[in-house]
Amino acid sequence: MLEAIRSPQPAIKYEIEVREQGFVEFQVPFARGVRIIVFVIRQEEDEERFTDLVAAAESSLAFWDNPLDDEEWNNA
Repeated sequence: MLEAIRSPQPAIKYEIEVREQGFVEFQVPFARGVRIIVFVIRQEEDEERFTDLVAAAESSLAFWDNPLDDEEWNNA
């Protein structure tokens, strides 16, 4: 018998360093006893190259925070 399809669940991303003997520790926003699934993916060094690109993209977001423009769009 097929299991019922569940609604999508938001993912939580943690970026942490592996400690001695492969040990990692982090806190999750779930109650004690809740079962969770943890996927572990090694961060590639190439991903760090996108940090500058993301920062540049986010810096242009201030352009859209314009009260005059907001008023025009809200009344459109």
